[in-house]
Amino acid sequence: MRQKMDACLDAINQVLLGKDQQVRLALTCLLARGHLLIEDLPGMGKTTLSQALARVLGLSFQRIQFTSDLLPGDILGTSVFDKDSGQFVFHPGPIFAELVLADEINRATPKSQSALLEAMEEGQVTIEGATRPLPEPFFVIATQNPVSSGGTFALPESQLDRFLMRLSLGYPARAAEKSLLLGEARRDLLPRLEPVLNHAELAAIQALIPQVRTSDALVDYVLRLVEATRSEPQFAWGLSPRASLALLAAARAWAFLANRDYVIPEDVQAVLPAVVGHRLRERADPAGHGGGTLVQWLLREVSAV
Repeated sequence: MRQKMDACLDAINQVLLGKDQQVRLALTCLLARGHLLIEDLPGMGKTTLSQALARVLGLSFQRIQFTSDLLPGDILGTSVFDKDSGQFVFHPGPIFAELVLADEINRATPKSQSALLEAMEEGQVTIEGATRPLPEPFFVIATQNPVSSGGTFALPESQLDRFLMRLSLGYPARAAEKSLLLGEARRDLLPRLEPVLNHAELAAIQALIPQVRTSDALVDYVLRLVEATRSEPQFAWGLSPRASLALLAAARAWAFLANRDYVIPEDVQAVLPAVVGHRLRERADPAGHGGGTLVQWLLREVSAV
């Protein structure tokens, strides 16, 4: 199984050049049964990453373009009257896919953003009083423009907390961008990607992640990180128990990708910025984005032993 995961990483890295760390984190997020938020400028490869993941993992894919006039029914689906049968027939929306790209999610109104909440948390949606299960696996990759961009609605903390990780792809290194300019267009390479895993194999790997061993000392390290956010004065608020569970789940998945069946402090440190950066705010600026600075403080000041 681990050899197949290495093959998945290699295949995606052939398409998305120079982003090995971000690709590994994205796959870690999926294996940990979380959802991923990517905040970056347009044109950085967010859609390419999403489509490449769907292809190598053999997942059905839908892209939802979030706009200010998007309605919840455009995401979830709606019932349409069929005059032949004399009944309303439900037409599922694009949320009923295994990998959903919610593109520029913060361009939509809070009402439409919240249509994703139940889906991401419960793996189901309730429409017109009926609860409908979503596919298994179900993985949301949402992208958002920087909050400084015009025409955006900031995601509330309750929705940010639904995302296991937040990443930024950033500009490619010079060598990677040169290869990009000299090589084939990424959209031409994507159709050539073949599935590396089938659904049963992916489900089996996801089931293995909780079995990756964590020692008492490792759990104590996670607790020290979390407790520091609750007691130190520079934090506007502390991490929730959901965040500590997310950090441990991500560390387990990261360790699995590193071909280990146990977690070490370096695994926690590798996933910490992506898992808690969007959950933290500085007390001096609770509406700002001081999460990155606070994460660096945690890595520097909280002892792993």
